[in-house]
Amino acid sequence: MIHIALYQPEIPQNTGNIIRLCANLGADLHLVLPLGFVWDDRRLKRSGLDYHEYAEVRRHRDWAALQEHLGQRRIFAYTTRASRIHSQASFSPSDVLLFGPETRGLPENVLGQIPPDQHLRLPMKPDSRSLNLSNAVAAAAYEAFRQLNYPDLV
Repeated sequence: MIHIALYQPEIPQNTGNIIRLCANLGADLHLVLPLGFVWDDRRLKRSGLDYHEYAEVRRHRDWAALQEHLGQRRIFAYTTRASRIHSQASFSPSDVLLFGPETRGLPENVLGQIPPDQHLRLPMKPDSRSLNLSNAVAAAAYEAFRQLNYPDLV
């Protein structure tokens, strides 16, 4: 099923919300270290409520370790700098949705390893900087699941 990857997330509440989202969708969550918070942060646990046990969460020591783990899966990088809108992509069940840290987005060295046609953005007003990370992940994940006809969801 769809994989969601967070590159060096910084805010525990966002990560907790995304853990809850992944638990409810059946999506695997991958976290690329370093995190901007301590893993056992109470804010992370509160945001995820009791969903941690229902989500498949893996932590990877760095970008290279995540790539190695994912193998040949197709990665879609979400960035405000992309020209292609997320709904223009055609998603497959094994795809990875990659998001950068809240304060700076994905770095150029990561974006440079992903084909430009796999750089996606969520539409926003022209003077907006970005969406909240957990909101962006939810919008992107639900579009991918919609295209796949919500497999295993009721």
